[in-house]
Amino acid sequence: MAETSSPALQTALAYHRAWTGHDFEHAMTYVASDVVCEAPAGRFEGAAAFRGFMGPFTQILTGSELIAAFGDERTALLMYDTATVPVSSAPGAECLTVENGRITHIRIIFDRTPFDAARNAPPPS
Repeated sequence: MAETSSPALQTALAYHRAWTGHDFEHAMTYVASDVVCEAPAGRFEGAAAFRGFMGPFTQILTGSELIAAFGDERTALLMYDTATVPVSSAPGAECLTVENGRITHIRIIFDRTPFDAARNAPPPS
């Protein structure tokens, strides 16, 4: 996949590379202090709330594959698949709004089904 000169895409990809590369602290440097995140788990306002939501996920992440990335001056869209401790495939997508090099809004969509199945599976014998 070719990267473009889109400012929003450059920021989104740098953020994505950081959190999928197990450097969540560096990823947070791309996030605005007043970020708003909308996700299946709810709405999170501010960097501290976003950290509380996203941080634990990055701790169970074991791998990630970027499937597609597109962007323009203010908006980027990333689609990826992640592997985590409980599930081997957890697809997701993020639509990010970027202003002055910082992510101000993130809409995250992901399939909760694999996590629900893992949570409801009988313990290994």
